[in-house]
Amino acid sequence: MGCRDMEKADAALKEIIKLSGNQNIISKKLDLADSKSIKEFAQAVNSEEKQVNILINNAGVMVCPYGKTADGFEMQIGVNHMGHFLLTFLLIDLIKRSTPARIINVSSMAHKWGNINLDDINSEKSYDKSKAYSQSKLANVLFTRSLAKKLQGTGVTVYAVHPGVVQTELWRHLSGPQQAAMCLIRPITKTPVQGAQTTIYCSVAPELETETGKYYSDCASASCSNVAMDDDMAQRLWDLSCQMLNIMWD
Repeated sequence: MGCRDMEKADAALKEIIKLSGNQNIISKKLDLADSKSIKEFAQAVNSEEKQVNILINNAGVMVCPYGKTADGFEMQIGVNHMGHFLLTFLLIDLIKRSTPARIINVSSMAHKWGNINLDDINSEKSYDKSKAYSQSKLANVLFTRSLAKKLQGTGVTVYAVHPGVVQTELWRHLSGPQQAAMCLIRPITKTPVQGAQTTIYCSVAPELETETGKYYSDCASASCSNVAMDDDMAQRLWDLSCQMLNIMWD
């Protein structure tokens, strides 16, 4: 488990060991808002683990006030997209050696309200926290699409997931009225266990062995926005991400 808050990580680790009976669980510091932390985490995994069969890119921030990552990216595009893009890049050789392997990118239905602003990806000219969130979630789907194509024939498959509206601390930056609305719809929201099911499905379902690059919701293939299926935009976002992260990934 790669976790930003090691105190919370330790509590989660103990709970997972207790519930699963599996003692072989490790947590390490990983801050997706800092490329130095990402590189240190990836280096540890590459040196200590013989294989990575499943990578779940699950970190996320939502509708937060304007802020920047340690590398100068707007926080939502930085954590939700750039951080996962870099982490996957740094682990991809090990993942390829671990086939069959799967990569799951946790997106959101909010991607359907998003657009990629290549000229102002960091929202420096103007910032709308909801639009920035939707942009970052659209980036997850486009990244999935591009990565699946580049990994075709390697034995590594890639999936984008909408987990549902899940009762987590992701809601903490919502406004008062938005918080009130969430309380009203709480009966139809998901618990964290329920919210994890589509991610688990994409991680282990045998019937998805030959599927790749698709978007899933409620443990089934789902439709995504037209922009999310734009291969030209996906490639342009890929190129911009490599340029901003100062990496070469063909």
